Amino acid sequence: MTGQAPERQQEQEQQQEEQQEEQQEGERDGAGAAGLVAAPVTTQPPGPGPGLGGAFWKLWTASTVSKIGDGVVLIAIPWLTTELTSSALLVALMGVAVRLPWLLFSLPAGVWADRVDRRLLMLGVNLLRAAVVLVTGLLVWADAITLPLLFAVALALGCCEVVFDNTSQVLLPSVVDRKRLEAANGRLMGAQMVLGEFVGRPVTGVLIGVGLALPFFFDAVSALVSVLVLLAVRGSFRAGRGDGRGPRPADAGAGPPPPRRPMRAEIAEGMRWLWSHPLLRPLAIALAWSNAMSAAAFSIFILYAKEILGLGAAAFALLSACGALGGFLGSFFAARVSRRIGPSRCLLLATVVFAVDHLTIGATSTVWLVAAASVLAGMAVVLWNVITVSLRQTLVPDGLLGRVNSCYRLLGWGCMPIGMALGGALVTAVEHTAGREAALRAPFLTVTVLSLGLMWFMRRRLNAAAIRRALEAPAAPAAPAAS
Repeated sequence: MTGQAPERQQEQEQQQEEQQEEQQEGERDGAGAAGLVAAPVTTQPPGPGPGLGGAFWKLWTASTVSKIGDGVVLIAIPWLTTELTSSALLVALMGVAVRLPWLLFSLPAGVWADRVDRRLLMLGVNLLRAAVVLVTGLLVWADAITLPLLFAVALALGCCEVVFDNTSQVLLPSVVDRKRLEAANGRLMGAQMVLGEFVGRPVTGVLIGVGLALPFFFDAVSALVSVLVLLAVRGSFRAGRGDGRGPRPADAGAGPPPPRRPMRAEIAEGMRWLWSHPLLRPLAIALAWSNAMSAAAFSIFILYAKEILGLGAAAFALLSACGALGGFLGSFFAARVSRRIGPSRCLLLATVVFAVDHLTIGATSTVWLVAAASVLAGMAVVLWNVITVSLRQTLVPDGLLGRVNSCYRLLGWGCMPIGMALGGALVTAVEHTAGREAALRAPFLTVTVLSLGLMWFMRRRLNAAAIRRALEAPAAPAAPAAS
């Protein structure tokens, strides 16, 4: 018994230290813990502005233009599918084909991002995408497209999206100062959200109205424009091979690369690093938890909107855009809020907003309340993403960033199909006992309750002291990047 006294005393001292750090979070984390957070973001349009550098704005332009093309063609593919078949199962499977690469291809994409020059990888992927959609557009124009070919196109474009998105995210720290990562991520996410949702959707509708082949030609042009912009970014962007973490000079990865190792070994190394990290592991768990819950609820959102809110197609489209509007607005102040109240409180605030959003949807039949909750939820999503992406970019050694980032995102995406299945099962079970309306509300109310558990987990594992310890800890060693 006496041997346990020092342990209890040590635990009590650690708890007191955490409480003191949480009380000081608004002052210390608000001032920018370890240089993570950014300077205030002014309410400018999401375009070039001072402080982030020319290389960032080239990457911003290339990524945003590419995302517009992605958004257009990912709407056109399901529409074209309905022209080729009336089978609801095949239409649903086409959506699976587009998203399946996120489960199957994320880990190899992370290895490639750590093996080769990241800018060149993005160039190659967009050239491949341009070729695929150009050929597809020609086949559609010639009325020669078939359903099996369209499935192959969906898989190929999904793979390109996985590689491009992961690589652009891990390249960003090489072109932006560490203190500006949150501002840079906010600008990038805000632009992609507003242009992808508010511009991409109506553009797709106009293009489809003129001709089914035009969305694919549009995507080919956007991919080539992205390539031209990336060609203007100078420097070598190979993964760093030192022990440092965070952003490096653009030419820091230059030099002869070490011998290549088996892909399986490199993937395992990234997974082990993520799972052994005291902050990023609970962050990944929290993301998987949150995404699974949201997927369970929003998998039946269209039925809720039609049957409970009584919305038609046009009104549902406007309601669906409210989240994107909130995300766009949130991108302007995410870095400022993080600097004012600290990253841990921001993450907890975002989780509270998620819970309120689900509670509002589950408890009301008033459209404007649901729309307002969706706007707030969109803001919370961007706040969460800006902070967590910036933390990964800051904490992970550059030589491992591609693999760790892909493992992290795989956990987040991989739990969503499970959540969707559970949400559908819950609706079916409740409908037999309590009726249709109660069944459609049940996933949202259930997620509200489960969110309380997530908040408890975050208070214990993602508090201010945990984030500060991770930011102040010595950088973990990075393994050599293979060529």
